[in-house]
Amino acid sequence: MSDSKKYVMTCEGVKKLEDELEYLRTVKRKEITEKIKVALSFGDLSENSEYDEAKNEQAFVEGRIIQLENMLKNATIIDETEIPADTINVGSTVRVKDYDFDEEVEFYIVGSAEADPIENKISNESPVGKALIGKKVGDTVEVAVPDGVSKYEILEVRRD
Repeated sequence: MSDSKKYVMTCEGVKKLEDELEYLRTVKRKEITEKIKVALSFGDLSENSEYDEAKNEQAFVEGRIIQLENMLKNATIIDETEIPADTINVGSTVRVKDYDFDEEVEFYIVGSAEADPIENKISNESPVGKALIGKKVGDTVEVAVPDGVSKYEILEVRRD
């Protein structure tokens, strides 16, 4: 499994992944070990759903640990001091006018590993994120999205 994709991330994003990794390695692994011990004490493993569930959870957590380690190993942290403050890049907060809904929306541009649409954190690899990268206040972009074309006017660019 040579997944050597480079992950562009903010310092905040790296910290969040490191915290999750630490939690999984220390707290979650111990919890699962305890669940397995308890399930083993019930005896017959052939009909022991608690044991099966704990082993499945263990496999999921170990897979997530490997994924996080890979992401952190291949992370490229954005140095915001090297990017002009008025140009949109990873780490920028962008306020745009969305012409489809006739409203203002704020996006935080992050690397793909940090994306969280519910919190308006959009990936630099998403259609909208990709279209905004490199643009400045006053620019208008049209983005091909699954249900057509969206049009945005950039109103503000800042670094928080």
